[in-house]
Amino acid sequence: MQKVAIKKSFCTTREAATMLGVSVGTVQLWVESGLLQAWKTAGGHRRVLRDSVDNLLHKESIPSPIPTPPAQPPFSPHRLSVMVVEDDANLLRLYEANIARWPMAPEITLVNNAVEALLLLGQKSPDMLIADLNMAGMDGFKMLNVLHNSPSMSNTTIVVVTGLDEAEIANKGGVPAGIEVLQKPISFSRLLTIATGVINQPRFLRLPA
Repeated sequence: MQKVAIKKSFCTTREAATMLGVSVGTVQLWVESGLLQAWKTAGGHRRVLRDSVDNLLHKESIPSPIPTPPAQPPFSPHRLSVMVVEDDANLLRLYEANIARWPMAPEITLVNNAVEALLLLGQKSPDMLIADLNMAGMDGFKMLNVLHNSPSMSNTTIVVVTGLDEAEIANKGGVPAGIEVLQKPISFSRLLTIATGVINQPRFLRLPA
């Protein structure tokens, strides 16, 4: 009688990290935030539902991020790296056109949804993250709450650019402390000022070893 292979309905945090291409710590953070579904065994070990991992890997109706210009290595040291998370394709093009003209010639990553952004941020954190709040699927509020507790984001300056007013933001739970909120239309002059402050940090002024 031929044996039928049965797919496990769960995996360890390390297996989930390997499948998602992120660290074990990031998987644990996503479990705690509810992005991944899991439970603890009697021995205190986490088991992650395979369905939640598969859903994150193959989420429907989520296209790939808009590609950055070629021949630019992602997030290289001593060069400002900027990620923009915005679900309006026209605004993403506007961001790309304006940020590309900044004098520090930053590396730009454009992402049109929060889930894809979290996957990328789990692999490597940019120096500056610009995010919308009102997005389809997972919104910016949920994404920022996940990132707020992530040690890997400690060197990332986060800025929110939104069409929501203060009352609407407050009604949705607000954003974590320390994140500057800018109103749309986008103030690229303010964003450039923030970016200039980022590259003036000591870690950018150190010469490569």
